[in-house]
Amino acid sequence: MFFDSHAHLDYEAFPGTDTEDIIKETEESEVDYVLEAGTDLATSKAASDHAKKYDWCYAAAGYHPHEAKDMGEPELAMIRMLAGEKKVRAIGEIGLDFYYDRSDRDIQRECFRKQIRLANALKKPVVIHSRDADQEVMDILKEEGAFSEERKSWFHERPVPEGWEKAAGDARVMLHCYSGSSEMGRQYVKLGASLSFAGPLTYRNNRKTADVVRSIPMEFIMAETDSPYLAPEPFRGRPNRPSYVRFTVMRIAALKETDLKEAAKITSDNAKRFFAIES
Repeated sequence: MFFDSHAHLDYEAFPGTDTEDIIKETEESEVDYVLEAGTDLATSKAASDHAKKYDWCYAAAGYHPHEAKDMGEPELAMIRMLAGEKKVRAIGEIGLDFYYDRSDRDIQRECFRKQIRLANALKKPVVIHSRDADQEVMDILKEEGAFSEERKSWFHERPVPEGWEKAAGDARVMLHCYSGSSEMGRQYVKLGASLSFAGPLTYRNNRKTADVVRSIPMEFIMAETDSPYLAPEPFRGRPNRPSYVRFTVMRIAALKETDLKEAAKITSDNAKRFFAIES
């Protein structure tokens, strides 16, 4: 029923939370698919291994901006190799994080650009992390051809509602855990991107992100957990898990004035299309 479009299945950072237990729980839940995103070479390899082992798991390989300082040419070559595996469906998560600045900003920029170029070379979707760098992330994506007509020609057009016909061209760019403005969200959608929403959408005081969901059509929306981080209400402050994606979808359904089953179907169909997964 549900597709968790962005998760991390390594729970080592949370004492008392075992990855194998999370996997078992996921298999017993209403979650049909999980996209596990890498943040460096080791986690990208682990995501690929999980994808090989579990039918419901798919993977993305890439270097998170926090880890950009550790990505040299050999590491990039290994990410390229992993991206060639059958169930590794995207390059990600990649982008910029100017909130924590765990890698030098110029190094983040170069790492980001190189991985967009890799995605273009391999004709792969990209999964984007953006924190306190929204305009620069968009600018770099544009500069590196992530929204080019050539790139859109590699992928099938997506269904669009009346009035959004210019957004039919699908660039296969996902803004994961989107937290930007409604105006920027609409800009992204018109460029060919999709927006994915996580637990913070459920927080009572998060009117900004709720307004984004209201302002764009369901055809461009996905749901995620970003587990083990950002648990939704009523689990805020605890380790997140893929089964909790239900609560984000419930919030999307309420904001779009539809029922849970319909919201689950549409967000799942959008994710399957984005990652080229056949039912």
